[in-house]
Amino acid sequence: MKTKSALHASLLCLSLLAAPAHAGLFDDDEARRRIDQLRADVDERTQRLEEAARGQALLVNQIDSLRAEIAKLRGQLEVTTNDVEQSQKRQKDFYVDLDTRLRKLEASIAEMTKSAASAPLATPTLDPAQEPRDYELAVNALRNGKYVDAAVGFRQFIKNWPNSVNQPGANYWAATSLFQARDISTAADYYNKVVTTWPDDPLAPDAMLGLGNCQQEAGDTKASRKTLEVLVSKYPKSDAAKTAKQRLSKK
Repeated sequence: MKTKSALHASLLCLSLLAAPAHAGLFDDDEARRRIDQLRADVDERTQRLEEAARGQALLVNQIDSLRAEIAKLRGQLEVTTNDVEQSQKRQKDFYVDLDTRLRKLEASIAEMTKSAASAPLATPTLDPAQEPRDYELAVNALRNGKYVDAAVGFRQFIKNWPNSVNQPGANYWAATSLFQARDISTAADYYNKVVTTWPDDPLAPDAMLGLGNCQQEAGDTKASRKTLEVLVSKYPKSDAAKTAKQRLSKK
């Protein structure tokens, strides 16, 4: 009896000792499972963060690229705006000069008409009285903005009246009409003819300024600058020289 009771007691003790060990084993498995789950969660979140970071980096690069493009466009806009402003100013200066010269020309035409009316009659191929009328027709076309008609009129006048005192003016206004009609090359030829053939004529400085304008429009900046420099040196007191000085200061 005592031996049997001792055996039961021993088994009971072993059971009690074994129970905490089994419970501890169960807790370790659960802990490992939770750790593995936590690692999986951490890996998933890390992957999401990395993807988000890559997306943000791509977005930052795109923003930087857009900023650079905007800066480039702003620079182009500033250059274009400046070119437009300069072109408008040159156009305004031209029309102011044109109006002043046309007024002087009108007085010259009136005087020439009186002279032609009082001159003795001759028997040339063309009626001398037609000379001032042809000139005035071309001038009126220019005044009304009919630049092609004006150019044709002045060129025809140059051909029909080679000995006219208005040859310098006809060549100058032919050049001006051609310039406005955008025949830059031919306009330059007529301006240059005034400069070389009648260097002492009052229109010679303006013709030289017109030649510089033609060279500028043709893209020959170097030649244009040289022409303006010669203008300032040769006709320093002329209005054209003042305009040339202003343009040279901006080149």
